[in-house]
Amino acid sequence: MRHLRNGLQKLFPEKNFFKVLWRSAVYAFVLVFSAVCLLFLMVRMGLFGPLPDRAQLKAIENPLASEIYSVDSVLLGRYFVEERSFLKSNEIPQSLKDALVATEDVRFYSHRGIDYKSLLRVLFKSIILQNESSGGGSTITQQLSKNLFHRKQYRFLSMPINKIREFIIASRLEKVYSKDEILVLYLNTVPFADNTYGVKTAADRFFSTSVRALTWDQAGVLVGMLKATHLYNPRLYPERALQRRNVVLAQAHKYGFLSQKDKERFEAKELGLRFNHITYHQGLAPYFRAFIQRELMQWCAENKKADGSAYDLFRDGLKIYTTIDSRMQRHAEAAMAAQMKIVQEKFRGQTGKKKLDKIVLEKLRQLKPYKSLKQQGLPETEIMRILRTPMKTKVFTWEGEREIDVSVYDSIAHHIQFLQAGVLAMDPENGEIRAYVGGIDHSYFQFDHVRLTTKRQIGSTFKPIVYAAALEKGVSPCSYISARKTVYTNMDDWAPENTDEQTYEKKYSMEGGLAGSVNTVSVKLIEKAGIAHTISIARKMGITSELPEVPSIALGTPSISVMEMVSAYSVLANGGLHVSPQYLKMITDSHGRQLERFSSKRSVRAISNETAQMMIEMMKRVVSEGTASALRTKYGLLNDVAGKTGTTQSNVDGWFISASPRLVVGAWVGADDPRLHFSNSSLGQGSVTALPIVARFYQNANRDPELKRIMFLNFAPLPDEIARKMDCAPSKSNLNLFEKIFKKKKKPKVTRFKGRRKNTLP
Repeated sequence: MRHLRNGLQKLFPEKNFFKVLWRSAVYAFVLVFSAVCLLFLMVRMGLFGPLPDRAQLKAIENPLASEIYSVDSVLLGRYFVEERSFLKSNEIPQSLKDALVATEDVRFYSHRGIDYKSLLRVLFKSIILQNESSGGGSTITQQLSKNLFHRKQYRFLSMPINKIREFIIASRLEKVYSKDEILVLYLNTVPFADNTYGVKTAADRFFSTSVRALTWDQAGVLVGMLKATHLYNPRLYPERALQRRNVVLAQAHKYGFLSQKDKERFEAKELGLRFNHITYHQGLAPYFRAFIQRELMQWCAENKKADGSAYDLFRDGLKIYTTIDSRMQRHAEAAMAAQMKIVQEKFRGQTGKKKLDKIVLEKLRQLKPYKSLKQQGLPETEIMRILRTPMKTKVFTWEGEREIDVSVYDSIAHHIQFLQAGVLAMDPENGEIRAYVGGIDHSYFQFDHVRLTTKRQIGSTFKPIVYAAALEKGVSPCSYISARKTVYTNMDDWAPENTDEQTYEKKYSMEGGLAGSVNTVSVKLIEKAGIAHTISIARKMGITSELPEVPSIALGTPSISVMEMVSAYSVLANGGLHVSPQYLKMITDSHGRQLERFSSKRSVRAISNETAQMMIEMMKRVVSEGTASALRTKYGLLNDVAGKTGTTQSNVDGWFISASPRLVVGAWVGADDPRLHFSNSSLGQGSVTALPIVARFYQNANRDPELKRIMFLNFAPLPDEIARKMDCAPSKSNLNLFEKIFKKKKKPKVTRFKGRRKNTLP
């Protein structure tokens, strides 16, 4: 130290030492100040990238989530890059604005974008010392500029350049917007926890409420997490979030926004989270939202904005209004879940281990992990060892998602054994879809079992179409048709059979044959109607799937989608008029300006009104005393409803479709892989698997006071003339007196199928 002092004294005589030191400090300050000014000028001139001008700031646009709404104005979900929604000033309570100002920028209303009292501290800590964590100097307007125009990385001096950019943009924002507009813009753009953007989305996410309804304590939670969105995430760290909320309340009291009494009252409250995380896979109608996404993207590509660019479904904040009824959707999802839990429990153990292993191995070899290991040249034994090694994996269960130690192989085995379901409800009068359930859980099973491209064998649910075709051809509903077993020699000796041996001894009216779902009667009816004519009627009723021109279609051998079948049954409920399914009502932009309104589909005559009325009457008997009688006897439904069950060979597919005046509901149940199915009909037929879903839906909807008007509508009474045409016993004996006395069975009739030259069946 002595040597240092001696050296300084030699360089600076004592009388000049402080003068030189002061002069050096002034020079240093001038140098730094000049450097800052030069840097400021360079940023302002745009040398580090262009800055937004007044016009650009006035037309600020951010990626906005497009929102999907039900017909009763309930938010179903969003399409987004950043989950963000905008609000107007009058939708944001003053308490939220006050909490924000008290916590983040108490001098907000007195500065012009930059708080000069904090500027010196920011200058030395953030710019000179390059301490990015120093904080404490950014105003709400500066934070807004950072939210709108994200910070960039520069090779040198990133922090000071970004700070200067924010100063300039903040100053410009204050000239373009009022203080209230800045607060609203900030609250609409600020990021909250869980990748949530904007206070509207945050209020819905964490409290399942609107911003307008936020209380002081809830506002405190949201404002509190802005300091560090992950650290104060109330879902992950509730105690920490609670402490931070109380800090916000204390700040609001300190600066006169909240009284002592109210502060203490709100501090005493719990967090009160009602977490509502709507993702692509969660929320109402996820399969429906996925179903319409491609069509919406196509619409966006074909429609242009004022500047000539195409709309972006994930960024432009479109509002999509659909025909889905949120109440019916909830009831349908609840009915499906309740029934499928029961069905799954019964399905346990139905598939043998050897058969299951074969299917799992086949599916395993289709996966990327297997193919990747195979490409590396690993032997099969080593690949299987790796894919059978347990690891922490999330799996679906009906008791909720679980994380367990399970291998890839066992995970496949676990998930493919879950039975799936498809449920669709439609208004037959206008074709509007009211409920759409494509599967049991969209997070794990994204394959949609309702859409037009998903087809399954339909079993006896095709029979009403055959019967309608026969009536259109002139067959009388009281023409008794023998259920006798018949061998068709020109069909490879095809001999359709009935499930009940006693039916062969009877003749049936059309009503009786449909109520009992008698196969041999259906085949003889399609013979009378003509296969080509039956297919033609099916096409008019909305069936677009392939229909082989063979008599076995009378038993439901074609594969058809749930949507097509519900559309076809809607013809019967709508007096013979077909209306194509409709699911979109209107699209508006983010400001509510209408971009397109989708007009109602035009109805087309498919069958006569008389045929439709007779078919509904026949299907009512199916419900009252036929294969769907459980609707009355087990589930106690009193609705005026018609319907038909369906079961395919080996119980692979179970179906039930109901029809009432303003609602047609179809349900399908089965495994994704048809090789997995129930081993006996008592467990796997449609009346046991699919019918209860529709029954539970009706029960739920019947109890809903807002839906009773629709659910309890009645079909118009049959006109006397039609009632007389159908006035006959459902069945009578097919045996003559000698056969009755001696109980002699008739041998199967051997014949050729009329009108057919081809001698093969599918």
